Amino acid sequence: MADHLEASVTLPSDPASVSAARSYVVGTLAEWGLPSDTETAETVRLIVSELATNAVQHTFGQSPTFTVDIALHQDEQLRIGVTDSHPRFPKRLPAAVQQDNGRGMVIIRWLTAECGGRLRVRPTREGGKTVSIELPWTLPAAPVPAGRPPETPAR
Repeated sequence: MADHLEASVTLPSDPASVSAARSYVVGTLAEWGLPSDTETAETVRLIVSELATNAVQHTFGQSPTFTVDIALHQDEQLRIGVTDSHPRFPKRLPAAVQQDNGRGMVIIRWLTAECGGRLRVRPTREGGKTVSIELPWTLPAAPVPAGRPPETPAR
C-alpha cells in the first residue's frame, strides 16, 4: 500500500448527510483494506456518525457544509476529521443536562481511547474547527482456509 492515502468529501449540513458521511468513510476504508464487517469498521462508523451529527446539529445553521477528511499514514495511523465553519468548540455538558443529547463527545472520546487513539479539536484558519480522531491502523488477519495448514516462510 502507499505511504500515505487521503480522501475527502464535503457534504451539506443536513441530517441526511450523516448517513452519507458514514457510508463514505466505511467504503473508503474498505478500499484501503478494512472490511466493513469488522469490529473496527463498526467503531469507526459510530465515531463518524457522532462527529457528523455534531457538525450538523451544533453549528446552528452557521456552517452550510462540513468536510470529512480521512488519512492513512504508512499503514500505521488512521486519522478522520470533521471540519465545519462554526467557531464554537464542543462542550461537555453537565450530567443533569445530558438527558436526550449531549453525549456525542463522550462517546467519541471513549471509543477512540478504547482503540488506543486520541481525540483532537483544532481551530481552522477560516475560523471554524476540526474535530478529529487518530487511531492505530490494524487490519484483521486473513483467514486460513479450512483444511489447509497455514503457510510457513521458506528458509
